[in-house]
Amino acid sequence: MTRASEIDLTKLLISEHHKIHLIGVAGSGMSGIAALLLELGHEVSGSDKVSTLETDRLQRLGLRFREEHRAEDASDAELVIFSSAIKIDNPILLSARDSGKPVVRRAEALAAIMRGKRGIVIAGMHGKTTTSAMAAHVLREGGLHPSHYVGAEIPILGTNAHWDPRGEYFVAEGDESDGTLQYFHPELTLILNIEEEHLDFYADLAAIEKVFAQLIAQTSATVFYSADDANTAKLCAERKAAISYGFSEKADYRGADVELRDFASVFRVYRQGKQLGEAVLNVPGQHNVHNAIGVIALATELGIAFEKIAASLRKFEHARRRFEIKYASDRFLLVDDYAHHPTEIRATLKTAKSTRRKRVLTMFQPHRFSRTKALCKEFGSAFDDADRVVVTDIYAASEAPIPEISGQTIADEIVAHGHGGVSYQPRLEWMHRNVGNMLNSGDLVLSLGAGNIHEQLSILAADLVIAEKLKAIVGEEGDVRLYEPLSKHTTLRVGGPAQFWVEPRNESAFAELIRFCRHETLSLFVIGSCATVASAGW
Repeated sequence: MTRASEIDLTKLLISEHHKIHLIGVAGSGMSGIAALLLELGHEVSGSDKVSTLETDRLQRLGLRFREEHRAEDASDAELVIFSSAIKIDNPILLSARDSGKPVVRRAEALAAIMRGKRGIVIAGMHGKTTTSAMAAHVLREGGLHPSHYVGAEIPILGTNAHWDPRGEYFVAEGDESDGTLQYFHPELTLILNIEEEHLDFYADLAAIEKVFAQLIAQTSATVFYSADDANTAKLCAERKAAISYGFSEKADYRGADVELRDFASVFRVYRQGKQLGEAVLNVPGQHNVHNAIGVIALATELGIAFEKIAASLRKFEHARRRFEIKYASDRFLLVDDYAHHPTEIRATLKTAKSTRRKRVLTMFQPHRFSRTKALCKEFGSAFDDADRVVVTDIYAASEAPIPEISGQTIADEIVAHGHGGVSYQPRLEWMHRNVGNMLNSGDLVLSLGAGNIHEQLSILAADLVIAEKLKAIVGEEGDVRLYEPLSKHTTLRVGGPAQFWVEPRNESAFAELIRFCRHETLSLFVIGSCATVASAGW
């Protein structure tokens, strides 16, 4: 096997054209590598167990995609790139190594591509996707034509990765989860936060800090760091070429007078005590304001005028699954967020609470057995800003189960912490029913987790569209409830949930209800003198 260290990977990826195969290309990180390689002129093939909208898009750009891992589909590849999720017995990986082809990890390829530009790495346990997207957006609006690589769909950037030959800079999200930060030698680094996370890989916080210390040492120019995060400040404060940011009075770039609005934040920014001006960030949450101050520091030091930075922040939009609004009406708000670590959950719930809805109802899917076991106490205290919490079982993310560890573990810890509105639903497919039946006008529903919990929120959102139409028919005096248990309304106290439970109060509303159900092909059943049930697939 040819080792990555034996080839000039940057020259191979930046200056030459080759046939390259990506194992696990449907993942958000690998799809970004595929996009960069296609823009750099390579012949790119890829394989994965599933196809996605992103693989469909990449195929239109030239990707040769196979929805299975077969060695013969990569037989002509001159280089193989694989993600950390790929197991060592993958047939393409085994074949490439046996034949002596160079095989590199995703982070190695990204780091090599970055060396063709002036690299900017955004690193930290939480917030790096949004902050990377924000930095790329601000630098683009500032006329620097940056290339970028971000681990999520970024509507405002158009794509999660892009190579721009006009610009000098390359902004990339650095993934700390598997220790591959060691591959990066950027010119600039922005560190958001450091704490215990990914304990399936790291032994403890000291091991995590060692990896970040190496990244700091390998940064050739300036390190920007949060003055508000003790672990980060400890590693960076003594470095000569370091600039701090945050809310601390000691920060070089300081945010103050923060006003959290419904879906925006207004704040003032000071540099070395001198006011730069006021900024409006078009996403909610104090944690996002904090990260925006880091981006302001970075962009200012690169020579972009504060007025341009402020104008671009006003236009910034979240990445997918970062406080993403899935449904909004006068009565209800449904939001999805990727938060899966206790710190992220606290910040997201604080943001949800700041919207001043009557209640915050939360559906949570834990991510990984190892994280659940290691941080169960922290999870227990993370949901204080949620009025009701429904916890489902763990999204394993390829991990083997750990005995006696489940979603119930977290639910029990939340109860032990003193929360009075917690329930456990082991069946993910019933989550939308549990939360939907709790809904009252004025509620915000939040789905949290890095797995597929967002699918349950999407089902709830689709049913709410119909429920709102039904409510318009029966008016204020009528009643509409989602997933109402029929056992509450039958003599024998039996019956599962009705998709829609409707109680019209007059004959005209009942007649209009019948017409609506026929038009929408909803089955209609009448119970009692005035209560009706409309259900699709009942």
